[in-house]
Amino acid sequence: MAPEFHPQDAERFATALQRFDEANSRDPNQLDADGKPRPRELVYAEWLTGWVLRLCPEASETLRLAARCQHLCRWLVPRDSYPMTRAGYLKWREDLKKLHAEKAGEILHQVGYPEEVIRRVQHLNLKKGFPDDPEGRVLEDALCLVFLEHQFSELANKTSEEKIINAVQKSWKKMTPAGRQWALKLDFPEREKSLIGQALSGLGE
Repeated sequence: MAPEFHPQDAERFATALQRFDEANSRDPNQLDADGKPRPRELVYAEWLTGWVLRLCPEASETLRLAARCQHLCRWLVPRDSYPMTRAGYLKWREDLKKLHAEKAGEILHQVGYPEEVIRRVQHLNLKKGFPDDPEGRVLEDALCLVFLEHQFSELANKTSEEKIINAVQKSWKKMTPAGRQWALKLDFPEREKSLIGQALSGLGE
C-alpha cells in the first residue's frame, strides 16, 4: 500500500497540477490514448507522473510537481526551428529545459508557492545535480521508462537499428538498477525485444 501523501497546502498543490494540465492541454499535437485523441504533452505528463509514483510511492511534493511539468508547453519550441544537426539538437534540448523551468516557475509563483520550492522544482526540470541528486535519479528513471513503454516501438519503426540500439543504450546507462528492473518487466513485441537484447548485450548486460 502506498504511503499517504499530504502536501503542505492541498488546495495549492491541486491548483498547481490543474494549471500545469491546463497549459499542456493546449498542445495542438494529438496522440491516441484511452481510445481517443488527446493533447500529447498532457498525456506525457500523466505517464511521467505515473512512473514517478511507481518508482517512488513516497515521492515528495516537489518531485511530484516536477514530474507534472517536466515537458510543460514543449510544443512551443519545435525541433525544426533549430538546425537539423547534432549541435542543433543539443541546443534545442537545452533551450527546452529552460522553457519548462520558466513556465513552471511562473505557474508555481502564481499559485503561491515559496521561492525555495520553485527553485527546487526548476532544479529538477533543468536536471541540475544529476546523477548525484536522488530525486533527479527517480525522475530520469521515469523519463527513460516512459520512452521505453510508450515511445520506443514507434521510434523503432522509423529509425535505423543502429540508432535505436544506441538510444536504448544511452537510456540504460542513465538508469538506476531499480529503474532497469522495471524496464525488464515491460512487455515488448518480438522485434523490439530483440533490439533491446542487442542493445544490452552491447553493454555487457
